[in-house]
Amino acid sequence: MNQIIRILPKNRQTVLFSATQTKEVENLARLSFQKTPKYIDVDDGRTKVTSEGLEQGYCLVPSEKRFILLYGFLKRNLSKKIMVYFSSCNSVKFYSELLRHTKMNCYDIHGKQKQQKRTSTFFDFCKAEEGILLCTNVAARGLDIPNVDWIVQYDAPDQPKEYIQRVGRTARGEGGKGKAPLLLIHEELQFLHYLKEGWVSRNYHLKRSAVDAYRSYILAYISHSMKDIFNIHRLNLQAVATSFCFTTPPKVNIDINSSASKFRKKRQRIEGSKHGFSESSPYGKASRSSNG
Repeated sequence: MNQIIRILPKNRQTVLFSATQTKEVENLARLSFQKTPKYIDVDDGRTKVTSEGLEQGYCLVPSEKRFILLYGFLKRNLSKKIMVYFSSCNSVKFYSELLRHTKMNCYDIHGKQKQQKRTSTFFDFCKAEEGILLCTNVAARGLDIPNVDWIVQYDAPDQPKEYIQRVGRTARGEGGKGKAPLLLIHEELQFLHYLKEGWVSRNYHLKRSAVDAYRSYILAYISHSMKDIFNIHRLNLQAVATSFCFTTPPKVNIDINSSASKFRKKRQRIEGSKHGFSESSPYGKASRSSNG
């Protein structure tokens, strides 16, 4: 890229397109743009990471029954267009061979195939009106495959962002619809938390809202009148942070003693106004206002 940029004319208009905003893309922008770039993001102001038309869910199933469940599902949906994601190339190879032995035709794409084979399979599946594609993450990002009805994640992805890339193969375009179930064994149930954390961390507005909510929860806990029960020093902050979709407690600037007093007074003012009480009275007690 350095060599290409050196031979470009000094006076030029440079436009950089990227499906995702990463540190590498930012570094490339700084390298190639002569002036501070203007960012245009199609997700500006959105609070959702995935498409409105996408139905997501998960299914808890014991390891020994996972393939039985998958086989039954595929058998009932032979008229649909389905992509099934696995964690390894060898898994794709094995299960595609196994399905063909049961007389169920399927496509397969994985990283150990030659590029020509992957390209040929990709275009065949694109043209198909129905069919099953078994694949790894090599078919998770940047591929536009028309009319995919189901994204089945037989194996959970390594990171939440990979989950989003996988399910993004369906419900594409304006009004697009699709379904995306995730298969989990009981020991993997905690992965759902990391998915939630991933959605929050990728969305600036949602992350800001989560930090504010976390801070307010801590302040409310600090100001609670029953200190023998609601003791901030016994509160598991890691667990609280998890409930707000953080892997670690976010940094919030709170002075425990002064914050408790201020938050308690603020809450009393709000509650008093709701019930029609004035903040103070000549008698040292809250009195009923003349407006009732």
